[in-house]
Amino acid sequence: MRVYLLALLIAATVAYLMTPLARWCALRWGAITAVRDRDVHAIPTPRLGGMAMFAGMLVAILMVSSLPFLSGVYDNIRPLVGIMGGAAIVCALGIADDIWDLDWLTKLMGQVLAGGFLAWQGVLLYQLPTAGMPILGSTRMATFLTVLTVVIAMNAVNFVDGLDGLAAGVLAIGGTAFFLYAYLLTAGANPGAYANANLAALVLAVLVGACVGFLPHNVYPARIFMGDSGAMVLGFVFSAAAIIITGQIDPEQVLVRQRFPAFLPMLLPFAVLLLPLLDMGLAIVRRVGAGKSPFHPDRMHLHHRMLQLGHSHRRAVAIMYVWTAVFAFGVAALVRWETTVVLITFGVAVVVATLLTLGPLRGRAATPPLEAPL
Repeated sequence: MRVYLLALLIAATVAYLMTPLARWCALRWGAITAVRDRDVHAIPTPRLGGMAMFAGMLVAILMVSSLPFLSGVYDNIRPLVGIMGGAAIVCALGIADDIWDLDWLTKLMGQVLAGGFLAWQGVLLYQLPTAGMPILGSTRMATFLTVLTVVIAMNAVNFVDGLDGLAAGVLAIGGTAFFLYAYLLTAGANPGAYANANLAALVLAVLVGACVGFLPHNVYPARIFMGDSGAMVLGFVFSAAAIIITGQIDPEQVLVRQRFPAFLPMLLPFAVLLLPLLDMGLAIVRRVGAGKSPFHPDRMHLHHRMLQLGHSHRRAVAIMYVWTAVFAFGVAALVRWETTVVLITFGVAVVVATLLTLGPLRGRAATPPLEAPL
């Protein structure tokens, strides 16, 4: 655990220290988000925060490479090259988009290229551990699903990046839950089934660290946005870690220990990205149903609805943090505790989160209407 915490601390420190430089670059290069009708910020704000986040991850990965505990991870360097190389591709793509506002097709092609590079380096969704049986057989199908997973994750994180501190906080919370799951796999009774869990744990640790280091600059009122360079890097790195655990474990050994049920590797990534995926899915259905492009912007995202309910900016972000924690840690808890206990606790947490979400409505109902003057 200490090695992973060291990697997290390095990533956080570098990201924190590099963010002012990224802000300076954004101001110098004109990468500034103007105030638009759909936005909630009041003044033009520089972006390019993803530069600092990627730098934090990369420096941390390099600095812990000589530690004996992680020798197994660095003995086969290809998966790590695939992850960091792909992250570099999407970071460069995001920087270009933050500066020049690329069209959606160019961004999609760049995302596919990054996903293809990841697959080329051996990080592939070979199998889904359903009932202990792999359901994927061909390399072409595995490559297609790998690229599809990466592209969906990157765009989902981008969709939810609409309030100060929201995307970085959601990924920090969800990434922590997924990291704990990966770490428990490495310490489990049957580690042979999870040979890649150490790599996933390391990647998730530096991802969480980068988010933690960036957040002080990004909480409301934000001095800098992560931009596409940050949202796509976070989505890419998280999806790569999920693929490592979900698609490259041994399904014959995964059911040996009941505390590691086979469905958890698939369920947990969805739980972590539930809000981004839900927001993206609703947006696509809403826009296509109205005869518009799925990429047509509007003010109907989940975070916009939270503000419309009457929540302040900070409170809306905090409540979405709560929902992320409820689902991410609720699923991760199945590793350690009995299902019945987890479900009861999860149900209570959902009720509490719902009450917090609907709080402004209760306040309105309790406020008597003003009497008309005589």
